[in-house]
Amino acid sequence: MIRRWNPIVAATAACALSLVAGCASLLGDNKAREADRAVPESFGALASDSGPSVAVQKQWDEFFADPDLRNLIAEALENNQQLNIQLQEIIITQNNVAAMRGEYLPRLDAGVGAGLEKPGEHTAHGVEHEAHGLPKPLADFRFGFVASWETDIWSSLRNARKAAAFHYEATIQERNFLVTEIVAEIANSYYDLVALDLQIEILDKNIELQKNALEVVKLKKLAARGTELGVQRFQAEVLKNQGLRYSLEQQRIIVENRINFLVGRFPQPVARNSRNFMAAKPDVVATGLPSDLLENRPDVKAAELRLEASKLDTRSAKARFYPSLRLDAGIGFESFNLAHLIDPRSLAFNVAGGLIAPLLNRAAIKADYRSANARQVQAVFDYERSILQAYTDVYNQLTAISNMRQRYEQLNEQVAALHAAIETSKALYQSAQADYNEVLMTTRDSLEAEMDLVEAKKSQMQAVVSIYQALGGGWRQGQ
Repeated sequence: MIRRWNPIVAATAACALSLVAGCASLLGDNKAREADRAVPESFGALASDSGPSVAVQKQWDEFFADPDLRNLIAEALENNQQLNIQLQEIIITQNNVAAMRGEYLPRLDAGVGAGLEKPGEHTAHGVEHEAHGLPKPLADFRFGFVASWETDIWSSLRNARKAAAFHYEATIQERNFLVTEIVAEIANSYYDLVALDLQIEILDKNIELQKNALEVVKLKKLAARGTELGVQRFQAEVLKNQGLRYSLEQQRIIVENRINFLVGRFPQPVARNSRNFMAAKPDVVATGLPSDLLENRPDVKAAELRLEASKLDTRSAKARFYPSLRLDAGIGFESFNLAHLIDPRSLAFNVAGGLIAPLLNRAAIKADYRSANARQVQAVFDYERSILQAYTDVYNQLTAISNMRQRYEQLNEQVAALHAAIETSKALYQSAQADYNEVLMTTRDSLEAEMDLVEAKKSQMQAVVSIYQALGGGWRQGQ
């Protein structure tokens, strides 16, 4: 027996194959490619350790020793609005996965209906009703089940569901990355706040010393051993530092309320401990290998998941060029008399199948396929950019740790030397071997050096926080 193809089916299949064969030409030069996952073998001579980075595996409450800082971070992870917004995004994408799961399963609906029909007497339908003596108007009662199923023969719906799952996992990684940013920002702001406390304290001490020096200059003027110029210069220095204190105080208010905002509360005092800040030793963070960033950095993992989702979205868009097979069926009871509704003779059913392929007006399908491919190309570049950004972040913070350590050591020596110089200048001034200008300049240099020393210590501590974040630390939660 010779099997003959239905000419409609054969024509549909041939057209679909020709459409798919032309997909490559639709893309032109904008064809997708695999992402370049290569990273340098190390972070260079600046890296503190080529072994595994243990620090990034630590939870933030293990990494940060200050209990006040830990309390702030814990409260922020509970109340921060941006984190809670991102949590809702995770719930939305999770629901999208559930919705896509139902798309490729058969659909079954139940229905109950009733109606009346009165055809015109001079119509074919009316004459037929008259011939059979049907009641006027004619009732119609029915109930039953209707099933439909679009067979996913090209895995379009399954690919869409897998893509939705990847998007869901990516939103989880994006929230993890947001956690690392919030943890780092709170820690850096906390160190900003503590440093401002110390700088204001240093400034207050210097203002008090300068006021005492001003009184000495006034007394020397009264004794005809000084001039009004010296009094005016010291008084101006006191006023300048008093004005600087107001500026630092405003900065402290802004930083304090930035922390309050991150924690999710209205302005209020922030608990902190600044007593041991200058004696704190920055932790040494092992960098590990650059390839570890691909696993530790949530933003890199999110970009990778988005890339996998975009590949599946492109396959789904391409499958629209193929024929789709839809099956429909229904079974139930229907009668014009309610008394005869539950009767075997009132049973009705139907079964139908259809194969549909796009032949004309394919502009929307082509545009959708080109857009899906462009999004895949975007995802490739985004993934490569995230790797480059991660490596650059670590490299920059390694240089910051090295430079801030050396700067702190130099400033520490400078402060010690200037403290000695102040005592010397005071003794020389008292014995008329130095003028007021030398005392004033020495005191000013010492104040600036002390302020810079606090700033350098803050930069040291913040560099450790930043390297911890850059390596992908801070998002892990306790089991």
